Amino acid sequence: MMRRGLAIPLFVALGMIGPSMTAVGLSTNVDLLNAVMSKDVDAAHIRELISRGVDIDARDAAGRTALLIATHGNKVEIAKALIEAGADVNAKDRIDDSPYLYAGARGHLDILNVTLAHGADLKSTNRYGGTALIPASERGHVETVRTLIEAGVDVDHINNLGWTALLEAIILGDGGERHRLIVELLVKAGADVNLADRDGVRPLQHARSRGYSEIETILLSAGAR
Repeated sequence: MMRRGLAIPLFVALGMIGPSMTAVGLSTNVDLLNAVMSKDVDAAHIRELISRGVDIDARDAAGRTALLIATHGNKVEIAKALIEAGADVNAKDRIDDSPYLYAGARGHLDILNVTLAHGADLKSTNRYGGTALIPASERGHVETVRTLIEAGVDVDHINNLGWTALLEAIILGDGGERHRLIVELLVKAGADVNLADRDGVRPLQHARSRGYSEIETILLSAGAR
């Protein structure tokens, strides 16, 4: 009788599968998470791991899925492979980031577009209660803002700080070309130019106090008071 601990699967003993295939049954969800964090990983390897039956939405200690980790690194092809295999683009980690929200906030436009094509929740909010449009506006990601507006994100959503995308673009922006373009995009999309913050300060007042004359002109042309 074969001693316990030395036994091997019959199909391996009979040479039915090779060494590379024996790993299939040994794969764990950690393999996928570790692979995505690797600098040298490619989409083909990710697809191979997925084919082994790992949980595509398994999470690490921070609550991040493989897709969110890939989005952090702006690993476009890896993210595409995961999304096309069914990874949840709205799965949030412990600080309420999701692949969709993070891609929007960081201006990872290629990944953002794929999340939008695969069920991104436009009403989803981050830990500050803001949609993806608000941090994108703050950080000056012009094409991301344009994309989110076209996707249908609410331009007048108010976050937990009492700020809209327009207010953040002015208050936290630098008044330069990128933020001017973003203000223009938001205004053209119908953003309320007179929606004040919690202290009753309107966008026009914020722009004037910072000396953002070009933004001030855009607001005045849209009926700001």
